This record gives sequence, C-alpha cells and structure tokens, in this order.
Amino acid sequence: MRSATRSILKFLVPAAVFMCGMLSPVHADDFATKAEAEAMVKKGLVYLKANGKDKAYAEVSKKDGQFIDRDLYLVIYGLDGIVRAHGANAKMIGKNLIDIKDVDGKAFVRERVEMAKKKTPFWQEYKFTNPVSGKIEPKAMYCQPEDDLILCGGIYLK
Repeated sequence: MRSATRSILKFLVPAAVFMCGMLSPVHADDFATKAEAEAMVKKGLVYLKANGKDKAYAEVSKKDGQFIDRDLYLVIYGLDGIVRAHGANAKMIGKNLIDIKDVDGKAFVRERVEMAKKKTPFWQEYKFTNPVSGKIEPKAMYCQPEDDLILCGGIYLK
C-alpha cells in the first residue's frame, strides 16, 4: 500500500506544480486605479455630451464596449436613483436603487444622489459585488454629476 501511495504522489506532485505554473499570477495592473476610474468617467461624460443620452446608455451598457476595462465599468444613474445604464449588469437598468443598501447597511445610492445634488465630482466608498471575483469587496466610486444624471466608475479596493 505504501509503494502505491508513493507512486501516486510521484505523479500528483509534479502535476500539481505544473498546473500551478499554468495559472496566471494576479498583478496590480489587473485592477483599475483611481486615476483610470476618473479618466473613464470623464471619457463617458464627453461621449454623453457628443452623442446624447440614448447612445451613451447603450454604449455604457455594452459588455464589450469602450467603457469596460478589467474590473472598471461605468454606471449612469438618474437623480431619482434609477439606473439608466450599467456596464456590469444589464439587469439593473431601469431599476430604482435609491433604497438599496450594502452589506453594512449603507444606503449608498441615496447617499450618491445627495452628494450629486451639490454638482461637484466626488468619491464615495461602500461595499459591492466585484464582477470579476464574484465577491463582495470594498469599493470606491468616482461620480460626476451632469444635469439630471450621475456618471460613475469605481475601483475595488485591494
């Protein structure tokens, strides 16, 4: 029995080492930065102003569109809390999330709307599901109010 176990281990250990080598390591450049989030939101604002709301909503919501980069995507809210466009979850479009809370009980959309009424760009922190990892993680969202809309792009804090 012992020699059979050794034979199996002689095969499994090198196989496991080989498989670990096949996995791609996670690097800092696999995740968006605050500067990249701000740039993406500004790019979205330029697109919105040049193309109008309907085209901007469609482009922001495209899974392979220009407003998705790794774990960074844009979301557009109305000041009423209704999602107009969502780069990571099309099922959220049209839903009023004003009363949604994160795992800590923070009404982050309501807070976001209140902050946007001041008409200045801002950063906001809360917890949300990362579409890449599938886990709830701390997130920082950069938001730019524009008329009756709020354009936001966030990073997951590592």
